[in-house]
Amino acid sequence: MSIRIGILGYGNLGKGVESAVCQNPDMELTAIFTRRNPETLRVRTKDVKVLHIDALEQMREELDVLILCGGSATDLPEQTPKYASMYNVVDSFDTHANIPAHFAAVDAQAKKGGKVGIISCGWDPGMFSLNRLYANAILPDGHDYTFWGKGVSQGHSDAIRRIPGVKDARQYTIPVPEAVEAVRNGLNPELSTRQKHTRECFVVAEAGADRNVIENEIKTMPNYFADYDTTVHFITEEEMAKEHGGLPHGGCVIRTGKTGMEREHSHVIEYQLTLDSNPEFTGAVITAYARAAFRMNQEGQTGCKTVFDVAPAYLSAKSGEELRGHLL
Repeated sequence: MSIRIGILGYGNLGKGVESAVCQNPDMELTAIFTRRNPETLRVRTKDVKVLHIDALEQMREELDVLILCGGSATDLPEQTPKYASMYNVVDSFDTHANIPAHFAAVDAQAKKGGKVGIISCGWDPGMFSLNRLYANAILPDGHDYTFWGKGVSQGHSDAIRRIPGVKDARQYTIPVPEAVEAVRNGLNPELSTRQKHTRECFVVAEAGADRNVIENEIKTMPNYFADYDTTVHFITEEEMAKEHGGLPHGGCVIRTGKTGMEREHSHVIEYQLTLDSNPEFTGAVITAYARAAFRMNQEGQTGCKTVFDVAPAYLSAKSGEELRGHLL
């Protein structure tokens, strides 16, 4: 039986999920839901239903998992708890400081509806989170470092686009090279948020918008830019399309640690990603966790989960026997 998938939101991430579903033979894309007029949406999957978001109230028997592809700033805090009472849901909520509150809201509604909600799936939070946990467990005497980029942050770009007067925006997260080098050399530096990354923003402003106000809104935005050295460039739509049309990203998680009775041996664990398409990779991660949400709910589990709560075998379409024979 195929896992019946619904996608809410058809931006870059929704399209990434769509392509990932097509690559998983145990899944089928049942419907795409949008706040726009469904007739204006041109989707790539043949014969898939395109429906207004209001139709979700009547689709409970037709979907196994609803994948939420909205932004973390305003969409997911409202949508994920709401639909967790109706469907097994998965999202990519990435405002790290607000994850505990988001978890609590989703948990209450998922338990109420007898469903599973898996939040904050992607690569950070998500795959990077898992690697931080594994490395901490293996090297309890050590230091953690996470570097993002250079690449386009979808969540931060979305947050800028929500500012009045902004027509389009891209935000690049850039590691400070000297900080990365010091960590890889085992120097274990104490680094502030500002010392690890810089942020560079490219913004297309609406005609007549006050650019000084927009720049101040960006640079003072809590949880996104206030703690970083941030540069804002105002550019034209043509420059945006020509120079910033792609969505690359990446980064690494590093843990340095000591073992031995006298702490005499040093170790470095590093997990690195180089992504040609941030939304397509994130969509692929979310889609794997959609499989897990379905399986866990089939077993009778309910409530909110994170990547820490999901056994790796739930993510794979392969059987336990295949996993043990080929990947273990």
